[in-house]
Order: sequence, then C-alpha cells, then structure tokens
Amino acid sequence: MSPAESRRPALARRLRALREEQWPELGITQAQIAHAIGGSRPLSISLISSWENAEKPIAPPVRRLDAYATLFATPRSVNGETVRVLPLDQLTDEERDRHDELLGELLSLRDGRDRTAEPVPDIWSFPENEDVTIVCAQLPTEYRQHLTYADPDSADFVSLYTYADPDALIELFGHIRSVNPQHQVSFHTTAELTPDDYTTHLVLLGGVDWNTVTRDVIERVDLPVEQVARADEAPTSEPGGFRVRRDGGSELFPPQLDSEGHLLQDVAHFYRGVSPFNRKRTVTVCNGMYGRGTLGAVRALTDVKFRDRNSGFLRDRFGGAKSFSIISRVQVVAGKGLTPDWTVADNRLHEWPEAA
Repeated sequence: MSPAESRRPALARRLRALREEQWPELGITQAQIAHAIGGSRPLSISLISSWENAEKPIAPPVRRLDAYATLFATPRSVNGETVRVLPLDQLTDEERDRHDELLGELLSLRDGRDRTAEPVPDIWSFPENEDVTIVCAQLPTEYRQHLTYADPDSADFVSLYTYADPDALIELFGHIRSVNPQHQVSFHTTAELTPDDYTTHLVLLGGVDWNTVTRDVIERVDLPVEQVARADEAPTSEPGGFRVRRDGGSELFPPQLDSEGHLLQDVAHFYRGVSPFNRKRTVTVCNGMYGRGTLGAVRALTDVKFRDRNSGFLRDRFGGAKSFSIISRVQVVAGKGLTPDWTVADNRLHEWPEAA
C-alpha cells in the first residue's frame, strides 16, 4: 500500500469530523454537503458518503477538497438550512488563512505529503544548462516610425523601443534571470530568432496579431483555445478575445472597454506545454488582448504577493500535466492592470485540461 493510500482513511475521518464536529449544533447533513460542494450540479449523497467511508476510502478530487476548505473556513457558509460555498474573494483575511491551513491539511492527508511545509516550485525555474529565450513581437512600423529612439539611423536609437510589450519583457526577464542565475537567458524579436533559438525553452510574449511565433506555436499544439485578433484600434471596433472550443460549439471571452474605448478589463492567456520544436524543452505563452493582459499573465507568476499562491493553484489543479492552459481576467483600475489571483474562481474564465 502506498503512503497516500495508507493515509486516506484519516482523510475520510477528517471529512466526517468537519461535517459532524466543526459546528455540531448545526447538524450538517451529507445531503447539504452534496448540494453545497456541487453548486449548480449537486453531487450525490452516496458520493459524499464514499468520501467519509474510512473502511473503503475514496479520495475526493483536489477541487472538491478546496470547496470543503472554503466551506469550513467560516460559519458564514451556513445560513439557516442553507449550506453554501462562498467565493474566496468574499472571505476575510482571517477566514482566508483558515482556508489555506485547512486545504493544506486535507491535501496532506490525500496524497501523503506535508503540503503545508512543502515549498512551491517556481514555474520559471529551468534545469541546468538549458537556455531560455524570451520572444517578443517587433512593434509595427506605423507605431514606431515617428519615434526618434526607434529609428536605427538616429544617434538616440534604443533597440528596446522597437519591442512590443516591453513592460512584460522587463518584468519577466528580470525574474527569470534571478531564478536561474547560471543560465543563458536572452530576449529577441521574432525577426531576430535563429534556428538554434527555436530549440531552447521558449517564452512567448504577446498574441497572434503581432507575435508570429505565438501564432506558429498555437497552430502546432493540441489546445482548444484560439485568439481572435482585434479588428483595429478604433473604440467602436470589435475587441476580439479568446475563443474556446467545447461541446461542439465555442465561447468567446472578450476584454471589456467603455464607450470611449478605455480598457476596463483585459483577458490573459497563460499556456505551458512541450515545445513543438524540441520535445525536451518547453514553450510558455503569456498573452493578452492588450498589453496589460500580457503583463497580467506574466505577473501572475512573478508578483511577490501572488506568485506562490498562483503557483500552488497550478500545482494542485494541474499536478504533473505536461501541458495546461488558463484564461483569466485582468482588472484595469486607473489605467493600471492588476495582478490576477487565480485562486479566486471568478477570475478564472477557462482551464484546460478540464477538471475531473
């Protein structure tokens, strides 16, 4: 018997104890748990019973344990006869700490590891002696032709002015270099790539409208997500979005702009998978419909306030999957894009592979 299997009876007993002993005066039933955990698609009472059965334990999926942790993090989950799972962003700081502590305990009981003491690996850490290449689009001619600093014939020429998404590039380059101090980490525009660059770990910034390498990669991988490019820069034009294919149809997740064309909410796509150009290397796409979405996709895993939390979410949600994708909201306040918190369900628009 594996360590995880040997500990699952303890998980079953803990889940039963939460229901019966956390708030004994409330008399929470398995039926109420089934309805609360299932949300719009209530679970069966027999399933809840199987999770509490220490004789023949069945381990719940990670997302169900997350729901348990949220439910039992606060007595506000119970209102009369109604038991519900509150959105994470409605928890107080104290309740959020309780959620994190309880989730760590349940995950430890589920898989036999002390998850509360286990450091979350940085997704931007790469194996030794494996180069990393960050790829940006070149800013189109019409956007740089009047910039003195972007004119190679000018004495004031600065090559970075020719790059699209420079804020995302600076943020990510600095972080990857700090995490991988012994690695060769370089950045180039798509036009500057050499054949050897394609066989390194690739990190692609920006979307299919300007970054041709992002377009080439997305066309070569098995991913149910495609980017619908913006029609143009006019406020009344279609803003595009990320289209997800599912159940014989599709759903579009667009950014939100006001009537004057000011960005209220961008949409960010983060993808990590096996490189189609070298199966022993990875490709990562950080992409938004606008620059603040691309920066948001980057900062989700570099921002010191959110990177461990979001990395932990990726670990628990996707485990050891070689390829995964997440589309999220990036709120824009006073012109600034805010780092998305992926542990808040409302911020996540689509996840792939689909949850079990």
